[in-house]
Amino acid sequence: MSEKPRHAPLTQFAIVDDELTLGGIRLTQLAAQVGQTPFYAYDREAMSSRVRELRETLPEGVSIHYAMKANPMPAVVDHMATLVDGLDVASLGELRVALDSGTPAAEISFAGPGKGDSELRGAVAAGITLNLESAGELERVVGIGEQLGIVPRVAVRVNPDFELKSSGMKMSGGPKPFGIDAEQVPDVLHRIAECGAHFRGLHIFSGSQNLRAESLIEAQNATFELACRLADDAPSKMEMLNIGGGFGIPYFPGEQRLDLGPVSENLQARLEEYAERLGGTELVIELGRYLVAEAGIYVCEVIDRKVSRGQTYLITNGGLHHHLAASGNFGQIIRKNYPVVTAHRVAQGPRESVSVVGPLCTPLDILADKMELGTAEVGDLIVVLQSGAYGYTASPHLFLSHPAPVQVLV
Repeated sequence: MSEKPRHAPLTQFAIVDDELTLGGIRLTQLAAQVGQTPFYAYDREAMSSRVRELRETLPEGVSIHYAMKANPMPAVVDHMATLVDGLDVASLGELRVALDSGTPAAEISFAGPGKGDSELRGAVAAGITLNLESAGELERVVGIGEQLGIVPRVAVRVNPDFELKSSGMKMSGGPKPFGIDAEQVPDVLHRIAECGAHFRGLHIFSGSQNLRAESLIEAQNATFELACRLADDAPSKMEMLNIGGGFGIPYFPGEQRLDLGPVSENLQARLEEYAERLGGTELVIELGRYLVAEAGIYVCEVIDRKVSRGQTYLITNGGLHHHLAASGNFGQIIRKNYPVVTAHRVAQGPRESVSVVGPLCTPLDILADKMELGTAEVGDLIVVLQSGAYGYTASPHLFLSHPAPVQVLV
C-alpha cells in the first residue's frame, strides 16, 4: 500500500518544546496577549525573509509589487510597503490603505474589471496608474481626467490568447471579464494616443497559484513575445511591463514547493533577448499570496470534544465564517486539508485522527477532515497554517452572526 501524501515541510515558524511560535512568541502566550480566540496572526519577519529571498533569486532590476488583495490589513501593508517597489490595489478602500502607507502614488496601480466612477475619480485624482480593463473604461477615465484637469496615468491590462497552464486560477485565454483581448489592444492604444492620456505600459497577467516552473516559464516567454508585438502600436515607449506573478505556495498534501531557480534563469534570458526592444522598460512582477500566505496563521480554540460512531470531532469556536478557504469552499473542487496543527503538540506526544469542525449549523464547516493531529482537549488551540492570504477578508464573517476574529502583526 502506498503511503498517503503529506504536506510539504513548513519551516517558517520555530517550534519550541513542541509548541508553535510566531515572531518568537509561543502560541499560548500570543493568545493570552491577543486576549481572544479566534484570531489571525502574521509574522513580519517571515514576510521580510520571503522578499529577501526573491531579491536574491530574481534578476537584478526586476521590481516586486505587492498585490494587496491577498492581505490588505493596514499593518501588513505598511510593513510590505517598506520591502517592495510598489503596491497594486483592487478597490478604492485598498487605495486609501496604500496611500496611508506612504507609498508614492507613482508606485501604485489599480486593477479590477468593474471599477466604479468614484473609484476611477479617486485613482485619477491620486495620480496612480489605472490598469484599463475595457475600451469603455478608457473613455470614462478620459472624461474624469478632463473634469478634474488631470492627465490620467494608464496602462492596458491585456487578456492574452494563452493561459498559465496548471494554475490554480486561470485569468486569461478565451473569453474573460479581465483585461482587453489582445487582438483589441492596438485600437485601445491608438485611442490613448488620441486622447492624450499618459501611457505607462502593459499588464499581462495569465494566472495564479502555480507550482510548476515549466508552466511559468512558458507563460513568461509568451508574455514577452506578446508585449513586444503590442509595443509596436503603443503611443509612446513603455515605461513598465507588469508580467503578473503566478508563483504558488504548497497548501495541500502531495504538493511540492515551486523551484524559482529555473524561472529566474529564464527571466534573465528573456531580459537579454528583448533588451533592445524593451530596454529602459521597468519589469514588474506582481505577487500577493506568494509574499504573505506562509507568514500567517489562523488560531481557534477547542470548545468541545466528541466521538460520533467511531470518529473523533474537535469542535472549535472558529470555522468557515472566518476561514472560508480552509473549509474547502473557496475554489476547491475536491476538498483537501490545509496544514493544521495542535499549537502545543506540533509533532511529538500522543496523536490521533480527528476532524476539526466549527460551531456553524452546516456540514460545510470543516477545518480539518480526518487528520492526524497531536491530541487536543477542550481549551487547547488549533492552528491553520498557510493563512496569511485570502483568509480574513475572503470569509463571510456575518454568516450566522458569530463574532469576527481579530488580526495581529507580530
